[in-house]
Order: sequence, then structure tokens, then C-alpha cells
Amino acid sequence: MDFYNILLNAHKGFAYLEILLVTLFVIALLATMFGFSGKVNNFLKKTTLFAMIFFHIQFVLGIIMLITTFSNGLNMGEVMKNPALRFQYVEHPFSMLIAAVLMTIVNKKVKTNPTISLAVVIMGLIAVGLFAFAFPWTRVFGA
Repeated sequence: MDFYNILLNAHKGFAYLEILLVTLFVIALLATMFGFSGKVNNFLKKTTLFAMIFFHIQFVLGIIMLITTFSNGLNMGEVMKNPALRFQYVEHPFSMLIAAVLMTIVNKKVKTNPTISLAVVIMGLIAVGLFAFAFPWTRVFGA
């Protein structure tokens, strides 16, 4: 098994965990916003922290795989002409980067503020939306 396949399997394995963490994050975020009058609890803090950590782990693994792929001679002209390759090598990494940045901001806001604001909820939901858009559902779960 070569280095790329090890990274690919790790990236896929952490994807299942990331789905669970993002689901818990959305539940905690909405429960805090509507159930606890916006007061941040420990469950929200922990789910936000772990979701952010695994976003970053996934992003680093993905960037290493992307660099490895392009160093093996993949042509960017070919990538932009093919919708499947464009999603895999352009849209997926860029959307996940933005989602990771937004999760980092949300984590900082949740950690430092006693209450949650609507802007933080919107940023968190945008991050989850980008994650859901860029997630390769058919490659991970098969279709």
C-alpha cells in the first residue's frame, strides 16, 4: 500500500467521524439558539471544538493528497474541462477550506462569549452548508 492510499483511507475514515461531529454541532447549535435562550453550554463548546479540529485534520490530509496528485503530472487544463475532476480538485478543497475557516471563527466566538449571536449561528450553518455541498457523498457511501 503506497503513501497516497494510506492518506486516502485516513481521509475517508475521518469523513465518517466528521459527519457525526457536524451533526452533533448542528444539534447543539440549534438547541443552544432556541432551547437555552442563547446561553453557551459545554456541549456546544466541545462539539464546536472537535468539529473544528477534525475539519483541520481533514483539510491537511486533503491538501497533502492534492499536492501529491498534482506533483504526479495532473494537468489543470484537463481538470477544469471535466466536471467530476473540477469538483474533486477545485470545488471540494476550496469549499472545505472556507468551511474550516468559518468553523475556526465560530469556535473562537463560542469559546469567548457567554451567549451566542445570530451571526455566529449563520456562520456555523454556512460552514455546515459548505461541508454538505463539498462532501463527496457518492464516493464515500457509494451509489
